[in-house]
Amino acid sequence: MKNVFQDICVLALEQAVAAPLCSCRLADGGARVIKVERAEGDFARYYDGFASGESSYFSWLNRGKESLVADIKSDEDAALLRSIIMQADVYIQNLAPGAAKRARLGSEEMRALNPRLITVDITGYGDAAGYEHMKAYDLLIQAESGLASVTGHPAGPGRVGVSICDIACGMAAYSGVLEALIERSQTGQGKAISISLFDAIAEWMTVPLLQYEATGQEPPRLGVAHPSICPYGTFTSSDERMVVIAIQNEREWQSFCADVLDTPDLPGRDGFGSNRARVAQRPKVDAFIQSKIGALSFAELTARLRRAGTAYGAINPVELLGQHPALRRVSVNTPGGAVSLVAPPLVSESTDHAYGEVPEIGQHSTGIRAEFAPHIARGATP
Repeated sequence: MKNVFQDICVLALEQAVAAPLCSCRLADGGARVIKVERAEGDFARYYDGFASGESSYFSWLNRGKESLVADIKSDEDAALLRSIIMQADVYIQNLAPGAAKRARLGSEEMRALNPRLITVDITGYGDAAGYEHMKAYDLLIQAESGLASVTGHPAGPGRVGVSICDIACGMAAYSGVLEALIERSQTGQGKAISISLFDAIAEWMTVPLLQYEATGQEPPRLGVAHPSICPYGTFTSSDERMVVIAIQNEREWQSFCADVLDTPDLPGRDGFGSNRARVAQRPKVDAFIQSKIGALSFAELTARLRRAGTAYGAINPVELLGQHPALRRVSVNTPGGAVSLVAPPLVSESTDHAYGEVPEIGQHSTGIRAEFAPHIARGATP
C-alpha cells in the first residue's frame, strides 16, 4: 500500500480510537493526515505510558500523521481548518455529538465548501432517538449491543478484552472511505459517510440475534466454547496448558476419537454419534474428553492433534503472543523513542516500508499554519 494515497489529504478532527484507526490506515497508505488536537492533545495520549513512555494506544493509531494544535471555538482557527478543508479529500470527525456543527465545522457545511470532499462522521448511536447525545465508550457499547451478554462465563457477562467496538467502527469507516474514493474517481463528487459504534458491532451480533428470534432463548455464555458445536472448547493438559479443540464434522470427530483419545469406538456410543447429540449432553462429552486429555502433556497432546489433523489452538497468555512465530512487527519512532508495534494485517508486495513517526503535540502546527493561512482570505473566513 506504500504511497497509494500519496495525493490524498485528510483532515482528522479526532480523538480516542475509532476515528484515529481509520485515518491511521490512510496514513499507512501514504495519505497526508493532518490531525487536529487540543492544546493538551488527544486524551488518548495519556491512557498509559507503556510505549517508550508514550501511550500504547496513541502510538498504535497515530503514526505517520501531522499534529496541528487548534481551538475549534476560535474564529481564526476555525477559519484555518476550513481553509484546509477546501484542499482536502477526506474529513473525519468523532467529536462529541454536535460539537463540530456548533463550531461551523459540520460535514454538511464542509462539503458545501468542497463538493469533492468525503466526510466521515463517527458517533456512538447515530441519530437514534434518545441516544444521539449519549456518551458512547467501547465498554458501554459492548453492554448496550448485547455483546457483553454473550461474552464471558455462565456465571456472568464479560468484556471483550480489547476495544472491539471502536476497532470495528474504525475499520468499517476505512472501508467506507475506500468505496467513496473509488466512487469519486467515477463521478467527481464527494460523499457523506456516517457510522456509529453501535451499528458497527450490532452487525457482528446478527447470528445471536437471529438465534434468539427463532428460539426465544438467550444465547448461553460458554466461556471459551462454541454454542452450536461439540466438542469445540477448552481442555487442559496434565501440565496445565489449556488448548481449544474444534471439531467441524463427523469425519474429524472419528479421527479425533481414534488418534487423539485412543477410543475409536466412541462415535458409536449413545450420545456421542452426532454433533446435535453431543451438544445436547455437552457436560458428559466434555468430561470424557477431559479425562483422556488430562493424562497427556501439552507436547504429547499437540503432537497427537497434529497427526490426527484436528484443529486446535493453545490459549496463550499475552507473553506468548510476543513470542509467537506468526507474529509480525514493525518499528515506529515516537517522541520517547522507537516502539515495536504489531504489524498491520495486510500483507502485499509493498508492505516492507518504513512507517511514519508518532508526532509530538503540535509538532507541525507552525508549518501547517504557514501553508494554509494564505488561503483563508479566499473563502474560508469565519
